[in-house]
Formats: sequence, structure tokens, C-alpha cells
Amino acid sequence: MNTFNRFFDSDRRAWIRQATALTFGSVLVARASGQDIGEEGVATAASESLAETLSDAASDTRLVYDAPQIQNWKIGLVLETPVTCSNVLATFVVPMDWPEQTVTLLNQNIDRNVTGWKTRDLPGGARQVVLQMARVTAGSTVEITFELAVSRSRILPPDKTDDLLIPSRPSRELRNSMGNSPNIDTSNARIKMAARDLEKVEVENDWERVEKIYDFVRENVEYVEGPIRNASDALKDGKGDCEDMTSLFVAMCRNSGIPARMVWIPDHCYPEFYLETPPSDGQPSTGIWFPCQAAGTRQFGRMDEYRPVLQKGDRFKVPESSTQLRYVSEYFKCDRKGKGNPRPKFIRELIDV
Repeated sequence: MNTFNRFFDSDRRAWIRQATALTFGSVLVARASGQDIGEEGVATAASESLAETLSDAASDTRLVYDAPQIQNWKIGLVLETPVTCSNVLATFVVPMDWPEQTVTLLNQNIDRNVTGWKTRDLPGGARQVVLQMARVTAGSTVEITFELAVSRSRILPPDKTDDLLIPSRPSRELRNSMGNSPNIDTSNARIKMAARDLEKVEVENDWERVEKIYDFVRENVEYVEGPIRNASDALKDGKGDCEDMTSLFVAMCRNSGIPARMVWIPDHCYPEFYLETPPSDGQPSTGIWFPCQAAGTRQFGRMDEYRPVLQKGDRFKVPESSTQLRYVSEYFKCDRKGKGNPRPKFIRELIDV
């Protein structure tokens, strides 16, 4: 008996590029319940839904969510194995609710070999399905898949921006969007110097301060496809793709005390930055995450995008990895009896309806 243990992140960009946009014109609101893994690993009923909303600690009162459209997705795992597997553990990400997005579970297909499953929310903005299988005999095919309707809205910019403020003391929840992350080397000397130089430029308000960073990245980095690199490499070479440009924007914002994070959608990523409204009439300030398009058409404080949000964040910690993850990949582990390898296939497909 030996162990098969793998993160399926060797070609993470291929995952992001699997889909093209397909839109629908109605909003679904029905919910369905999931299952939790009990103490003995047996599937038990639970009230938790795959589409349960994760609080984003922001009311987003100034943003407008416009003209929602729907994409239907099939997401999950199909395992074919020429050898007997035991103690199977697998994880995969499913979309979750955000202010601009609502996820509805339409259908689920859970093989009887799946002895337990649950959802797990990761700090920073990702939701995983975690599943167990006690034993899968050689020659078997096992499937656990979910059909999801993802309603995504365009984000229109706020009318009033001149009073928005960089947080003077970021909360504990925002600390995950500050400092270094994998491939976002915020503490790099070249990035710190560029951020300091921009801080010397006079602006009328903090919104314009962030916009200066945005314009700097777009003016100083030419869009060129390439391998995953650090943000500092894009600044040094003056070229990079959407990941590099997003990483650089995030790193420079963080150097200026502005919380920022990456947003992952099919075939693309873009950044979000965080500002606060001023306190008024005894009411505390409200934090808002604003999107922008680092690469491609200029969109600052808005997002004309219907592809579903897969994850938000760039510094994830999962029990299956000893290091922080920039992007949460699928994971599969089992004990196998024999020389062959199990063939797990993780499914992410748009469904034609």
C-alpha cells in the first residue's frame, strides 16, 4: 500500500481558461442543502448550502449592481481508478456568493462510494468541497458533481468618490490583503521606491491616489503573455500579462496602506482595492471593495464583467499544504493497492441550457 498525493496546480492557468462567457437573462433564487462529514466520516444531512453567503464586511452602498445574467456550471470530481484506493481525500473549489454574485445549487450527483462531504470556507475568499471515500475498488468510476447557477452583475462606479478614505488602521479581516503574498512581493525595493515616488505626487483625495497607482501600472507595463512571475519582475521588465499587472497594482497599493486583493474569473483576473466612507452622524465608516481592470479596457471603480468569480484573494492556507497558496487548486490523496495510478478528473464545465 502506498500513497498517491497531488495538488492539481501544474497548469493553473489552463483551469482559468477552460470557459468562455455564456449568459442568461433570469435570476434563480431556489436553494438546496448540502451534507457535512460527521465524526465517523459518514454523510449526514445539514442545513448549510453550497451557495451560503460569505460576509464581505462591506455594505457596498455606493456601488450599483446592474443587469444580472446567469451562467450554469457543472463542477466536481470524476474518479476512474485501475487500482483499489482507500482513505480518499479530495478538495475542489466552488463559486460562492459576493455582493455582485449569487450562486444557486440546481442539482447534485453524489456516488454512494462518497462516504462524506462538506464545504469549507477559506479566510480571504474561497469555498471548497472536501470529500472522503473509505474505499474504491479497482475498475470503478465514482462521480461527485454539482450543477450551479451563477448570477453575476455588472458593477457600476460610484457617483461620489472625493470623500472616500484609505483606512487609517486596517482591521484584522483586512490584514490578509496587506503585505506579501505568493508572487506579490510587496516588500521588494523596486516596488517600494515606485510607490514612494507616487506618494509625492499631489492629489486631491484618496480615490485619486489609488487611480495614480492604477495609471502607473498601465502606463509602465506592456501587456505580454508569459509564465507566472513576481510583481517586481513585471515592474523591472516593463511587461507582463493580466496576472503580473494585477499583482503589481496590488503590491503598490499595499505599500501605500491600501488593502488590495486579486479576483479570479475564468480566463482572467483583476484587482480590487478597499476604501472607507467617512463617519457621519455618529455612524461608523463603511468599507467598500472597488474593482478595476489592470489589463485590457480601462475600468477603474467599475467592472463590466459577467464571468463568475471563482475566488477572491491571493494568500490562502489549506490543511493539505505547508505553504501559502496564491490560488486554491484541486487536491487528491489516497492510499493505493497496486502499481497503477488513480485518474481523478476535476470537472468545470459550462452547461448549455
